[in-house]
Amino acid sequence: MKCMIVSDIHGSYEDFKRIVEIFEEEHMEQFILLGDLLYHGPRNPLPEGYNPKETAVLLNHYKDKIIAVRGNCDAEVDQMVLDFPMRADYTQLYIDGHRFFVTHGHLYNEDEMPLLNQGDIFMYGHFHKPVAKLIDGIVIFNPSSISLPKAGVKSYGVYENDELKIFSLEKELIESIKL
Repeated sequence: MKCMIVSDIHGSYEDFKRIVEIFEEEHMEQFILLGDLLYHGPRNPLPEGYNPKETAVLLNHYKDKIIAVRGNCDAEVDQMVLDFPMRADYTQLYIDGHRFFVTHGHLYNEDEMPLLNQGDIFMYGHFHKPVAKLIDGIVIFNPSSISLPKAGVKSYGVYENDELKIFSLEKELIESIKL
């Protein structure tokens, strides 16, 4: 299974359009969306290409390939325009024998970890900084943000063949970790 992991779109249509291009070029099978899909939030500036209405249309085009969780900037009104569920605070996925705990990061994060076992993957967004590391036998993974990165590079994640990778929107490898 080849999955694209995206967090913190914040309604940036142009950046999400680029993500969709990469998704298609790389023959991805699934989107894992880590929240903050449409709204930029009161603490953030408007991202480039801010167009939540068109972003929702593009997201809905991929509704059958999306697994999503709620971010702190996501609201009930967002769910009303999206054709896939995105209101859960977390979900667990089992892919290729690995258990992924998927959340946004505002409730569960490195300082507030959920109950996990060695070998699990903790996947979150929210902080807009790329992370790929192993702590106490648990893989910690954050693909950063495609619209408002705090580390300077817009990025996304990929899971394939027991490896997690973080790439810039220019498809340059930033970090990776084997599972």
